[in-house]
Amino acid sequence: MNSDNLHPVELSSQVIDSGIVNQPLNRFTQELTEIDDGLAIVESFSHCWIQKTEEGLVCIDASGPQTGKAVVESMRAWSQDPVHTLVYTHGHIDHVGGSGAFFADVKDKGVSPPKVVAHEGVIPRFERYRMTNGWNSFINKRQFGGIRPLANFGLGNTVENFVPKDVAEPDQTYRDQLSMKVGNWNFELRHARGETDDHTWVWDPDNKAVFAGDFVAWVFPNAGNPQKVQRYPIEWAAAMREMLAVGAEKIYPAHGLPIVGRKRVEQVLGDIAESLEHLADSTLKLMNEGATLDQIIHEVKLPDHLQEQPWLAPQYDEPEFVVRNVYRQFGGWWDGNAANLKPAPEQRVAKEMVQLAGSVETLIDRALEVTEAGDLRLACHLIELAVTAEPIHEGAHRARAEIYWRRRAEERSLMSKGIYASAARQSEAVFGEETNRKSMRSRSDK
Repeated sequence: MNSDNLHPVELSSQVIDSGIVNQPLNRFTQELTEIDDGLAIVESFSHCWIQKTEEGLVCIDASGPQTGKAVVESMRAWSQDPVHTLVYTHGHIDHVGGSGAFFADVKDKGVSPPKVVAHEGVIPRFERYRMTNGWNSFINKRQFGGIRPLANFGLGNTVENFVPKDVAEPDQTYRDQLSMKVGNWNFELRHARGETDDHTWVWDPDNKAVFAGDFVAWVFPNAGNPQKVQRYPIEWAAAMREMLAVGAEKIYPAHGLPIVGRKRVEQVLGDIAESLEHLADSTLKLMNEGATLDQIIHEVKLPDHLQEQPWLAPQYDEPEFVVRNVYRQFGGWWDGNAANLKPAPEQRVAKEMVQLAGSVETLIDRALEVTEAGDLRLACHLIELAVTAEPIHEGAHRARAEIYWRRRAEERSLMSKGIYASAARQSEAVFGEETNRKSMRSRSDK
């Protein structure tokens, strides 16, 4: 059997037991697989978990606005039972954006729509998204557009309404914990902060199974995102410890593969908790010693034994960003550099640096020199000074595009790749416009 077609549990067990990865672990096939008796997953972005009960289906997450319809079609090929309850693990659009398809499915069938259950924080999240619709659309296009088209992530190529109009608002919310019985099935909804402040993980005590939402995603925890609101790595780690304490033997995540078997669960959840605890503890230790943010982000690293674990791959977020988020949570926005408390305008500083260097070309040449020497971090600082000092300098923008494309190629996380690709494309647009202006001037001179 082709490894890409392996049953999700079989693939997961192979990877955890061997530590070897030779195929994608986050699959967006839109195909349904039965995982246990009456339990299925539609692998999407994000997944939808479906449990059959005597009263109807319980669905955990609705996937995104571009994938919800395909999820429902796969579900209906497996079961025609009505959807009794739809649970949101949190309010991110790739988890709730497909809910409109679930409601459209029952519209013409004369059956009751599903009850939507979520943490109480989902409602203010939707309100915040609507208030900052333009900003969220912009940063998501930058974050995801650096890798592949947004549509592949269930976000669309443009996002005019970050919260789609047909997203279903929760009918029932809870604060700390909610016991829910559907047919003969018992579900316990538990709140914990981690990637979001409105996150739910669902405990099925009879089957010792956790529907983990984004607490487990088969990539390094999204606890540091540089463009988004506060994340909570310490509480995320505590949630991992609680899942282990209740006796979880199965983990059903919203991204990536199901994890079956107590030892495997202990391995993955333990590693996630340890990584976040180490980063948080090390950051706080240095903060308590009076270290600046600059010192901390260049000193705190993930322990060697955790760096190559397949379920901690820094393909989306990365440890350095988590360090920054711990600092932000406990230390505020000032980085410890007195000049940055009330800084001069960036362009004024850049022009001063150009004057000291002698010319903008000197900065450009030096940026390219250190790029060739492999110091891309320093090269980015130098080239930013050049383009900030002279915003339409064609040579500066050509060098900037080259540097950021090279920076993107050396990064692993989607967040870094997206931001660096955005910067490169921005400069390409600028020197493209400058080239066009020169061409037009040349034609007019003739």
